[in-house]
Amino acid sequence: MRWQAFLDHVRERGEYGTAQEAERAARTVVALLGAHLVGEVRAELAARLPETFALILLNPLQAAEPLSPERFLRATAAWIEGATERTAAWDVSAVLSVTADAAGEELTRRILLQLPPGYDLLFGCPEHT
Repeated sequence: MRWQAFLDHVRERGEYGTAQEAERAARTVVALLGAHLVGEVRAELAARLPETFALILLNPLQAAEPLSPERFLRATAAWIEGATERTAAWDVSAVLSVTADAAGEELTRRILLQLPPGYDLLFGCPEHT
């Protein structure tokens, strides 16, 4: 997926007023996601994302432990200026649902296997529970 298409989808799903807001959310969520994925799954997802987001995904901060979905939302809120847990849930859902579209169903299923239970809802894939 190309950079502009990815951001356009995030902006549309997140109902952001500007491309900058969509980009800020996307950078934060992809960086946090990258800290939770390893190996082939992370590499395959990176190959399906625009180059800038692929680099963010491949060079994340390392997570000491996998974050539950609730802690992932809190971490997102902490990284986005002015965000609350409620707005962070909106940001995460917008970015991860576009990421799932870019990844495709089979890779998204493998991504969800690497994450704690409950992320399926954040990706907009409740059928993968």
